[in-house]
Amino acid sequence: MKARVTVTLKTGVLDPQGQAIEGGLAALGFSGVESVRQGKVFDVELSSTDSESARTELAAMCDKLLANTVIENYAIEIL
Repeated sequence: MKARVTVTLKTGVLDPQGQAIEGGLAALGFSGVESVRQGKVFDVELSSTDSESARTELAAMCDKLLANTVIENYAIEIL
């Protein structure tokens, strides 16, 4: 089973990398970009065939390693 985990910063958390990307886009002539927030994407292959147990296992992975849940949110998508 394949899954995708998307990790993003919570609203209100400063994103210096996003701000640097925003500035870089402006320097390259891309106008109209109001803000950029960066994140991480993890594509995970699991041996599980049950989507609910896979989702539970992925949530545990996020809570323990893939995301810093103090400042980041995550979304799990079973593909």
